Amino acid sequence: MELIYQIWGDKITYSIIAQCQQTGNFGIGVQSHWFASGVVCWAKAGVGAVASQAMALVDHGPLGLENMKAGESAFASLQNRLNSDETPEIRQVAMIDSEGNVAVHTGSQTIPESGHIVGDGFSCQANMMWNGSVWESMYDNFSQSEGDLSRRILSSLYAAQSKGGDIRGMQSSRILIVSSDPKEKPWEETILDLRVDDHSDPLSELERLHDLHDAYTSFEDTRLRNRNHVDVPELAFWKSIELANSGREDEARNLFKVASDHDDCWRELLIRCSKNELVGITKVTLETLLGDH
Repeated sequence: MELIYQIWGDKITYSIIAQCQQTGNFGIGVQSHWFASGVVCWAKAGVGAVASQAMALVDHGPLGLENMKAGESAFASLQNRLNSDETPEIRQVAMIDSEGNVAVHTGSQTIPESGHIVGDGFSCQANMMWNGSVWESMYDNFSQSEGDLSRRILSSLYAAQSKGGDIRGMQSSRILIVSSDPKEKPWEETILDLRVDDHSDPLSELERLHDLHDAYTSFEDTRLRNRNHVDVPELAFWKSIELANSGREDEARNLFKVASDHDDCWRELLIRCSKNELVGITKVTLETLLGDH
């Protein structure tokens, strides 16, 4: 029987799912020439991650996680989902469970070049690629990398693109990281969720957003507040307040200038807050940062 490929089900792409061996966190990354390909990515703290792609049936993502949350292994959950799928041979699905077990299916009727490779606690999968070296390059890159899981995933996506990537080019990408264990407050389970839905160079844009995420995160961490993120006006503004109130006046004025040179709104905000001494901005803070101006 001839299979009919419905364009609205298309999520032809390359992706990686992984569990960090140091933290136990789960991560998934994707890039595709398709709008908002981030729907490929599914992950749940303490449960695992799923990538559902090719002529994707999105159901395999959330329902695969439900199966694993109920106690099924990645292998059992994948088989369960494929058994319920009327056209499994046009699908590509990868799952990793809480024990780090990985199960992957690349259907025989996915568009060439397609395939996958499984490593220790991770897998790389791709379809409609320029060549069959794409998923292997992702595997090699991730295997040889160390450090932050999201950065390793991003590097692996770059490696895929360096081998040609999607035969159609690039359009969207996403990286999703969740914690190793469930939290009392479920909204705290997502460590990082960055996506680029439509861009000529989505991986570079994703990297830019990651850098910005790190700047804001490190600013919130009091152990890292000695870093001056002078390229971000918002952070330069708030850092200048902190420095002014701690007596580091020259540094404070230099950072405030970064913000005020970018837009007069920061000067106006400083003045407004000083009137009622809001968010740590006192009249002394105002005088320190504005001086005679």
